[in-house]
Amino acid sequence: MPASDDVFAASGAEQHYRALERLYASAPVNAKFASKLHIVGEGRAQLTFTVTPEDYHAAGAAHGTIYFKMLDDAAFYACNSLVTDRFLLTTSFNLFFSKPVRAGRVTAEGRWVSGRRRVFVAEARLVDAEGDEIGRGTGTFMKSRIPLSSLPGYGADGPSGL
Repeated sequence: MPASDDVFAASGAEQHYRALERLYASAPVNAKFASKLHIVGEGRAQLTFTVTPEDYHAAGAAHGTIYFKMLDDAAFYACNSLVTDRFLLTTSFNLFFSKPVRAGRVTAEGRWVSGRRRVFVAEARLVDAEGDEIGRGTGTFMKSRIPLSSLPGYGADGPSGL
């Protein structure tokens, strides 16, 4: 492939990644979470968020829904970074909690593992501000019939969230 095609491919990939970030920011559920998505590269996504007392269960640490939400989103977007035409759907997700978190910045790191046609597998891990892993998960995702281009936020005119 000529060098100019390489530049176009990289530019197209970057545009797709930024559009996915806008899509994430535009989802109504994300207004409830102090989080930000960054597509790091092909098959890799990173979410940063802040745990506050509003996220606690009765014993004073982040509720498991927070772990699931961030792990699922990081794994999902790692996979959807490989798919430019369709929205993916989570079909299953397994979760492991290794440490409670009470407050502060947490990072979810998602990484595509396998699959490129219809079903994708990704793993994700949560890391607290001290660099300790606090949870991990593995998910499977499949292509839906929903075109990405039909979703508010995916196009250039959606909210930037960046």
